[in-house]
Amino acid sequence: MNGIEQARKTAQELTYLTGFGNEHSSEAVPGALPVGRNSPQRAPLGLYAEQLSGSAFTEPRAHNRRSWLYRIHPSAAHPAFTRTDNGGIRTAPFTETVPDPNRLRWNPLPAPAPGTDFVAGLWTLGGNGDAAQRTGMAVHLYHANSPMERRVFSSADGELLIVPEQGGLLIRTEFGLLHAEPGHVALIPRGVRFRVEPLADAVRGYVCENYGAPFQLPDLGPIGANGLANARDFQAPTAAYEDVEGPVEVLNKYCGNLWRATYDHSPLDVVAWHGNHVPYVYDLRRFNVIGTISYDHPDPSIFTVLTSPTDTPGLAGVDFVVFAPRWLVGEDTFRPPYFHRNVMSEYMGLIEGAYDAKTAGPGGFVPGGGSLHNMMSAHGPDRETFEKASAAELKPQKIDDGLAFMFETRWPVTLTEQARDADHLQTSYDDVWQGLERHFRA
Repeated sequence: MNGIEQARKTAQELTYLTGFGNEHSSEAVPGALPVGRNSPQRAPLGLYAEQLSGSAFTEPRAHNRRSWLYRIHPSAAHPAFTRTDNGGIRTAPFTETVPDPNRLRWNPLPAPAPGTDFVAGLWTLGGNGDAAQRTGMAVHLYHANSPMERRVFSSADGELLIVPEQGGLLIRTEFGLLHAEPGHVALIPRGVRFRVEPLADAVRGYVCENYGAPFQLPDLGPIGANGLANARDFQAPTAAYEDVEGPVEVLNKYCGNLWRATYDHSPLDVVAWHGNHVPYVYDLRRFNVIGTISYDHPDPSIFTVLTSPTDTPGLAGVDFVVFAPRWLVGEDTFRPPYFHRNVMSEYMGLIEGAYDAKTAGPGGFVPGGGSLHNMMSAHGPDRETFEKASAAELKPQKIDDGLAFMFETRWPVTLTEQARDADHLQTSYDDVWQGLERHFRA
């Protein structure tokens, strides 16, 4: 059995704990988890007790994120970190280019060079804010064809929302293992160490790095108690540890740069844990879509899966939005998304199929590609989509041949130089709106 086959077998056998934001607990060895206290004088089984805080100690209980880990080696037992090459990774503040008001679209990343693992295959498109000030976000893409061999990665700058588009991933974290296929997302909290193993010869996808407040489920308001993403559908790993001695490279993304240290053991050695600062995997097809049953196209905020709130109520540092399979039934309604100028900035990607407001095919909006509509840039359905939708018979229509998503953020996304100058940047994106004829009759 080769490495990919073994990883697939492991992924298929995983079990999970369920519920977003829950106080979970798990132990890989019976008796490893202390009872009645977090830090006994001697932790069970000769383990070390350690708290991982994802929020300030004094934040309100509803927003406080922390977990207690019981591990073979304490995290403090490591040599000094030294700077290493950042590769294709960039971090806010983004100053390589000036913010661009133009509509932009990219084809998928080209195939990775042989031996490219997840970290080596990270490629930053752009972002906003300041990672050191814990504000804003970044858009990354990844492509890989090799496992992270004796390498472990974490980001102190923000949590990572991983969106596979091509090929599945087995993600080994300090808390246990996650299996994420295209159509799933994996959420790795700030500071949590992990390693990625591809479940196909080549994998590809997107990553949102959220520097701000941790993602949470959006409030439902008048929708009521149910709908959108259900907390029960988020799956957290059960404890699984590596008792591995010998050199392991640990990469730490810190204030925009990569730092490395060679440990004499694997830091994925947590035997038991409890808390709510935990990784998750979520199946986007379980999203409970809310939509019109009368007329008009609702605002896309109804498709929000996760949101990172700011000090201004209702204004997100970044929202993660999914356009999942759904019925369109609006009467006397232009059913694709409307023409729009938005104070928010939108990066959209496509996981599979087609998106109902954009033409697919060569030179169009294709899986693995992405579009950026920055603050107040006019966008909407292309000419072909507009003409088709304006003349369509308005019978109930099922949209089930595509899965698209959006990272929506309060500030413009400033590009990296590599994104601005990329060979896979489409230079004729504006042309999709050419030919929208004048129909005005006074």
